[in-house]
Amino acid sequence: MVDQARARKLSKRIAAIVATAIDHEIKDPRLAFVTITDTKVTADLHDATVYYTVMGEDLDTPPDLQAAAAGLEKAKGVLRSKVGAGTGVRYTPTLTFVTDTVPDTARHMEDLLERARVADEELARARANAKPAGDPDPYKAPREVADTDGHSAGSTPALDGHSAGSTPALDGHSAGSTPALDGHSAGSTPADVEPAEAD
Repeated sequence: MVDQARARKLSKRIAAIVATAIDHEIKDPRLAFVTITDTKVTADLHDATVYYTVMGEDLDTPPDLQAAAAGLEKAKGVLRSKVGAGTGVRYTPTLTFVTDTVPDTARHMEDLLERARVADEELARARANAKPAGDPDPYKAPREVADTDGHSAGSTPALDGHSAGSTPALDGHSAGSTPALDGHSAGSTPADVEPAEAD
């Protein structure tokens, strides 16, 4: 039965030996930006998978993955010899180098979150500076309708200078009166008319 604790210890030891050799002993410019992130050893301790990442020369330069892989492949024999010397195991594990995608995935997620944050900020600024497309107060107060002749709404204009609603007098008599006949006052009986004799 394989000792899991021994396998984990060997994995960490291999990762440390390979990382130190790449940083200080192997003079290959293709490995200048290679970082060892993890190592996994098989149950029989015969094979080790070494995970690594590659950075660009600066933030604007993408990493050269092909060059890094070629440099590691070329240095594989030297690195395995150093692992054998540094671990003291009976059988030196073979080394397989694999690009570690976990950090790349994490960076990609960080980029997506940053883009979403920037988009949210731009949307918030656009909303703060937005103005209504139409009238900001679409509900207008009702207006008073003025009469076309200058009279107030609802009133009846006076005729011939008389007050509204009154009946104009005829022949200079007052409104509502009956004109007198032959100079007698209205409602009176003429004096020269004798009453009829009764039979």
